Amino acid sequence: MPEEIIALAARLRAAGCVYAEDEARLLLDTRTSPDELEAMVRRRVDGEPLEVILGWAEFCGLRINVAPGVFVPRQRSEFLVVTAVELVRPGSVVVDLCCGSGALGVAVATKAADIELYAADIDPVAVACARRNVAAVRHGQVCQGDLFDALPRHLRGRADLLIVNAPYVPTGEIDRMPPEARDHEPHIALDGGPDGVDVHRRVAAQAPDWLAPGGHVLVETSAAQAELTATAIAAAGLTARVVTSAARYATAVIGARPERRPGG
Repeated sequence: MPEEIIALAARLRAAGCVYAEDEARLLLDTRTSPDELEAMVRRRVDGEPLEVILGWAEFCGLRINVAPGVFVPRQRSEFLVVTAVELVRPGSVVVDLCCGSGALGVAVATKAADIELYAADIDPVAVACARRNVAAVRHGQVCQGDLFDALPRHLRGRADLLIVNAPYVPTGEIDRMPPEARDHEPHIALDGGPDGVDVHRRVAAQAPDWLAPGGHVLVETSAAQAELTATAIAAAGLTARVVTSAARYATAVIGARPERRPGG
């Protein structure tokens, strides 16, 4: 291993970086000058997320643009993409709510054939970042607003899939999160209320009005909160089931709107 990587990895490991060698390589590959490298290393040692320093995050094999103040997509959320691709078909209307950087919607649009993507977030910083990423999608649009209020009215009753990575950290647990999330990501993207399910309940309550017959809502949650999320979805009149991925330490709830029956 080159001495430059060894020395840089030692600094990063001392600061608590678990994958110090990998991070050292990425920082060295990104630097354009010794001064820039030193500035990036200091930011990382101070706890800033590596992805924000680099300006991108690897997600589902894609480079997703990220920016300061924007939620960094997690590897466990790739499970939502895999699950979403199984639920859509060519021409499906997909809505990425609480989209952050837009990573989920862009990944689904990349892996599924010819979908119509709408991404929405309440945070203008996230919306600006998502627009950079969604620009690569053939049929993609980013909207700003609070959950469904952001969406064009013509989508009401037309969404084949709502994919949702809403905040689900209980308010009292945010202080126990890793510093790079707690101190560098917006709390609006983390705080799910007292039990972490406040936003899930709001999404579930309105989802049936926006889903097409046979459509689905797919919500990332935790193993501890899955039943609460499923209960909220079922209370809205959808069929709810919990799905998990042990490999990705991921849990999600799928809500399904029944197909319209003949004469219904």
